[in-house]
Amino acid sequence: MKIAFVYDAVYPWVKGGAEKRVYEIGRRLADRGHEVHWYGVRWWFNDNSDKPIEHDGIILHGVCEPMQLYVDGRRSIKEAIYFANKLLPKLVKERFDIIDCQEFPYFPCFTAKVHSLLRRSKLIITWHEIWGKYWFEYLGTKGFFGCIVERLTAKLTDKNIAVSERTKKDLEKLGVRDIKVISNGIDFRKIDNVKPLKEESDVIFAGRLIKEKNLDVLIKAIALIKKEIPDTKCVIIGDGPEKERLKRLTKELKVENNIKLVGFLEKYEDVIAYMKSSKVFVLPSTREGFGIVALEANACGLPVVTVNNRRNATCDFITNENGFICEPLDRDIAENILVGFEMRKSMRKKCVRNAMKYDWNNKIIYIVESFYRNLV
Repeated sequence: MKIAFVYDAVYPWVKGGAEKRVYEIGRRLADRGHEVHWYGVRWWFNDNSDKPIEHDGIILHGVCEPMQLYVDGRRSIKEAIYFANKLLPKLVKERFDIIDCQEFPYFPCFTAKVHSLLRRSKLIITWHEIWGKYWFEYLGTKGFFGCIVERLTAKLTDKNIAVSERTKKDLEKLGVRDIKVISNGIDFRKIDNVKPLKEESDVIFAGRLIKEKNLDVLIKAIALIKKEIPDTKCVIIGDGPEKERLKRLTKELKVENNIKLVGFLEKYEDVIAYMKSSKVFVLPSTREGFGIVALEANACGLPVVTVNNRRNATCDFITNENGFICEPLDRDIAENILVGFEMRKSMRKKCVRNAMKYDWNNKIIYIVESFYRNLV
């Protein structure tokens, strides 16, 4: 099959759940003999030409030059529209059996729809989350337009993939039917081969430093734990608009010696090495379309502490065998971290066993391939 993925953020230049999914599925499909293309922003800065390049078997098409994905902590609407406009002339040159377009940031889905009509390709939209009323929290009164665009996107095709049961249910509320759930996954073998760091920590977080991750609550929880365990060590991996505010908070709460903000790590293996040298992983986010990073932590043998929220799909695969679900409050998170310290050794095998169920190579890639073949 000749397959095209459409998503502006391209892994490994941009690291996040959606781009990691496209990369992991794309390279495995290429290994299985399919011709795989990815249309995204040209993040590979050392090459100013618009010629496609190959990366791990995937043919990458740089639709336009890089722009800021986030402005004032929010996804840039200007970037999304610009990318969607630049996409069509590039995309229309080729015919594909399948176009798999990631739903966010919506506007490129409309471009992909035009291409599917002109070139008779099968259009699939992969949904990572549904925002619904959250648009009003995100954009205020302008959130009305976000709701409209999301609903229109849901009507573009009758071939939709949801990465979680939670997202499927939210899609059904928009009137979408016949949704295929194909979860995200992890590369278990790759994780298993990584050695832990010599430098140990007690608590770890990895992800983008944005408001929805609620890292201020984690920092306050560490301040509470410090009262019982003065030498508690917490590592926060990632970068984002909240970084400076979080640094100030560590000083205000006098935990700057307990919390290490290591910033963005270029190598994936370095993130895993940090996890393997820690005891408990905390994901205090109230908005996760899936939460691959929590599965990666489980694969490292770490129990996961996450928070109860209807927009946090991580809760769907966290049980009392591989982690803890609590309220997004500093005291609740602190208490569950302390329980995690005590139970981590007895939970280790169960955590790893849970993660193994989501290995890309076990069944996910075969489900994706079969779904594509049936459409063709």
